[in-house]
Amino acid sequence: MATKEKLSALLQKKELEVIFDKLYGRNNKVRMNQKKRYHDFFELCKDKLPDGEPHLFSVPGRIEIGGNHTDHNHGKVIAASVNLDAVCCAVPVDEQVITLYSKGFDKAFSVKLNSLSPLPEEEGTTSGLIRGICAEFVNAGYKISGFTAYMVSDVMVGSGLSSSAVVEVLIGKILSVLFNNDSIDPVTIAKTGQFAENRYFGKPCGLMDQTACSVGGIVAIDFNDPQNPDVKKVDFNFADYNYKVLVVNTGGSHADLTEDYASIPIEMKEVAGLFNKDVLRELSMNQVLNQALQIRKTAGDRAFLRAYHFFMENDRVDSEVKALENKDIKSFLTLINRSGDSSFKYLQNIFSVHNTREQGISLALALSEDFIRRSGNGACRVHGGGFAGTIQVFLHDKDVEKYKNMIESVFGEDSVFELGIRQEGSLHLNSYLAD
Repeated sequence: MATKEKLSALLQKKELEVIFDKLYGRNNKVRMNQKKRYHDFFELCKDKLPDGEPHLFSVPGRIEIGGNHTDHNHGKVIAASVNLDAVCCAVPVDEQVITLYSKGFDKAFSVKLNSLSPLPEEEGTTSGLIRGICAEFVNAGYKISGFTAYMVSDVMVGSGLSSSAVVEVLIGKILSVLFNNDSIDPVTIAKTGQFAENRYFGKPCGLMDQTACSVGGIVAIDFNDPQNPDVKKVDFNFADYNYKVLVVNTGGSHADLTEDYASIPIEMKEVAGLFNKDVLRELSMNQVLNQALQIRKTAGDRAFLRAYHFFMENDRVDSEVKALENKDIKSFLTLINRSGDSSFKYLQNIFSVHNTREQGISLALALSEDFIRRSGNGACRVHGGGFAGTIQVFLHDKDVEKYKNMIESVFGEDSVFELGIRQEGSLHLNSYLAD
């Protein structure tokens, strides 16, 4: 049976609707929308994929709940996978070439596997990520080989939901399933993605994004030992308390922000270096406070404030986890607001000092804080890397529609996304479909 017929047969399987409920929520409208989405996706695949055995994959986007810019200094975070995902169909091929088609891109990303050294022209590209992941798989003793894949994603680029981490985890999961009997654990796949983003893509990211996408659910992650992070599932559902998690896309471009992102770990590590340490996690707040004068003279005030944020935010993660475990939504919301306040005042990742005319995040936070003050319920904070993109808002169900109307009058229609927490990380969907 050709790939086209096999894809059509997969779409008819009753188990697929069960998967839709698991991944996207139990809602008839959502189920129908996803069925149409998959049907349209399969139609696109038919023109791109060679004959062979099609393998379906789903990788979720993620939200950061606590621990803003702490992971790269071996700190603690809370993150969660969400019900927006990338769906991909991959077919193994005999050639030692990986070809990835993605809806919205005119050309495929193609990587020949005969050489896995970094290429300068691939820096900042998906091809660089693919090559870097393959290189790290080989270094770790895993098998790699060629495949052709087609991907569609509703994890929007620039949305703060980690579209790049989704791609990294997706490539790792495909390689694990097709050539390693699906034997590679989710955290290892996450670390491989981080390696590729750091060394081949050229972005000094931490490990939170990849871990959340790969593992799934609400997770508390301690990166004190980054090679073996402590990952703990947190049992909590915001819907049980009539709260929704919203992400507001304020727009703005991430194109020229690499320097801004990189400055945060660089400055934090510069402070650590003054104590002959590699990262801030190896220090205490008191040590830093006792050397405040020298730090200010050597690294500057912003570096000192960013270090101050790290220690406060790192401790706050423990309190946030405890509040969630105790089902104490009120304390949790108070802590989220404090996290947002710290990011604005001390971490200073709300707008770029190189483009002060563009301050969408500042505006969204100002409007959201005023709305929450008047409604008496909720919390808001910058979401993810910052400088442009998204904020995160927790609101009671009764306030959501009014809030959306207010925010979308400023940032445009469909700038507010209601998200559900997805309990599963990266999945090989064929494993859930009966033969």
